[in-house]
Amino acid sequence: MTFKPEGFAHSELMGAEFVGFDEVSQTITMNFCAPEVFITPRKSVQGGLVAGFLDEAMGWAYTCSTGGTHSPLMLDVTFSLLKPVPQGPLSATGRVVKSGRRVVFLEAELFSEDGKTLLARSTSTAIPTENPGIMP
Repeated sequence: MTFKPEGFAHSELMGAEFVGFDEVSQTITMNFCAPEVFITPRKSVQGGLVAGFLDEAMGWAYTCSTGGTHSPLMLDVTFSLLKPVPQGPLSATGRVVKSGRRVVFLEAELFSEDGKTLLARSTSTAIPTENPGIMP
């Protein structure tokens, strides 16, 4: 499936870039770039915006796993901030843990640009929904 995050304004705002999708492990790899407007007076990305990076990775992992036919409707998202998230380039992985007809379990991790420092992680429960046909 062709992934074009540039087709969505929210993805562009986060600097989302598709790196790859592994069908066997149902894992997506993405890059993000936290812009200066995401930075708090503490010099790190605001927590809710960190959740947005993680949500994006989880959502696209599921969408790619279905070949673009379905997208997740998130029921809950839990995330943990492990270290301050800096402005600039970031790396993320999102994975489909288990997918059924009525529920999908997802997870994601956000790393420093070099991929060595784990900054945040997340899990989500979602409802699989047909894609509304707005894929770029």
